[in-house]
Amino acid sequence: MLRHAVASGAAEAGLRGDRLDDFVVAVNELLTNAVRHGGGLGRVSLWRADDSVVCEVSDSGEGLPARRPDRAVRPAATQPGGWGLWLAEELTDTFELRTGRGGTTVRVSSRCSLREP
Repeated sequence: MLRHAVASGAAEAGLRGDRLDDFVVAVNELLTNAVRHGGGLGRVSLWRADDSVVCEVSDSGEGLPARRPDRAVRPAATQPGGWGLWLAEELTDTFELRTGRGGTTVRVSSRCSLREP
C-alpha cells in the first residue's frame, strides 16, 4: 500500500515513466531499511518543492554504526544485503543522510522534468 501511495503522490507531483519508477524503488529501499534496521517503524513524508518531488524517510533506531562515505560504494555483486542506501542514491537526483543515536533520516529528491541547458 505504501509503495502505491508514494507512486500516486509522486505522479501527481509530476514524475513520469522511468524517473517515477526509480523514485518509488528508492523510497521503498529506504522504508525497508527503516523497518529492518531502525526499530521496526518508519515515517515517510512526500512533497513537491519547485520542480522536484522530495521524500524523507526517518526511523528511531540507534543510527548507523560507522561513518558512511560521502558517496556510497556499490556493494559487491555477491553481497546479499547492503544495497538499499546505494540504490536510493543512484536512483534519485539528491540524497542526504543524517544519522545518530536518535535515528536516521534520509531525504531524496528527483526532478519532475529535466530541463534543457
